[in-house]
Amino acid sequence: MEEREVLERIEARRQRASRRLLDERVTLAHGAGGRSTQALIEALLLPALRNPLLEPLADSAVLALDTGARLAFSTDSYVVKPPSFPGGDIAKLAVHGTINDLAVCGARPLALSAALILEEGLEVAQLERYVGSLGEAARAAGVPIATGDTKVVEHGKADGLYVTTAGIGLIPTGVELGPTRVLPGDRVLLSGTIADHGMAVLVARGELELEGEIESDTAPLHELVAKLLDACGPEVRWMRDPTRGGLATALNELARAARYGVALEESALPVAPIVAGACEILGIDPLYVANEGKLVAVVAAQASDAALEALRTHPLGADAVLIGEIRAEPPGMVILNTAFGGSRVVDTLAGDPLPRIC
Repeated sequence: MEEREVLERIEARRQRASRRLLDERVTLAHGAGGRSTQALIEALLLPALRNPLLEPLADSAVLALDTGARLAFSTDSYVVKPPSFPGGDIAKLAVHGTINDLAVCGARPLALSAALILEEGLEVAQLERYVGSLGEAARAAGVPIATGDTKVVEHGKADGLYVTTAGIGLIPTGVELGPTRVLPGDRVLLSGTIADHGMAVLVARGELELEGEIESDTAPLHELVAKLLDACGPEVRWMRDPTRGGLATALNELARAARYGVALEESALPVAPIVAGACEILGIDPLYVANEGKLVAVVAAQASDAALEALRTHPLGADAVLIGEIRAEPPGMVILNTAFGGSRVVDTLAGDPLPRIC
């Protein structure tokens, strides 16, 4: 059987799977951002809620106003366990996550909302620390929390604290990002090392002892995005912050939506040595592990050098690298060119190796 036919069969099987929800009960895998999440959204949620604003299934919805201005609107919930981990906590994560979802759609974040679900019995001193962290993260990013809500549930019905944040941002005139703008020959850039956040949370659970500490990369990306857009403008095609399901899932979503292939170079993928070691011990591919302070971007080939230079001028993009390119074939798939000279398909995450990391 020829390689092309094999790839076509794989893609056809993936498409069929995404349109069916075979599970009778919700599992942790449905919240992992991978194949089960995709099936839940496309087979159950989207048919019930379908409308033009939701249909793109982007990190943020784009609202066009009568004045001609465009707003980005995003929301997310955070149920991370444990709620504190090296490099951050659930409150900072909530602020940064929503800011980043707005930023990678090209928007300048304007304001956030924050809703707290508190479990009966949560120590007030602990709540005070998390609320302080929430305010500190918002002030540091320059994006105020403008409104919010608080609810309390019975003891044993939550893990102390859950946080939901929503945000709005203004999309500057001329900024157009999305998978429909991606073209063969475009370059794929990454702002830094992968898998930092997911492995930091896992180690914080006490499930793995290492010589050294892995810190979450949680950080707000809007200033980094602004530098990239200022430098390259319309030559920036698409952006995403690879959170649940990691870089592999984000690029698979791009490939499916753009109907082009994504070719990655394994030797170019940056992974911190301690993170690589932890992933190897656990048998986890870092391509599928979440980040909370990195962006992946597709830019026109002629703009790749300028884009890298712009990213590297900001501390959050100091380690930015070129990791691959967009190709016409195979459509809808991500291919990894390995260090051994071969290649393999990088599919969407199946299952949930790291539950409750955001």
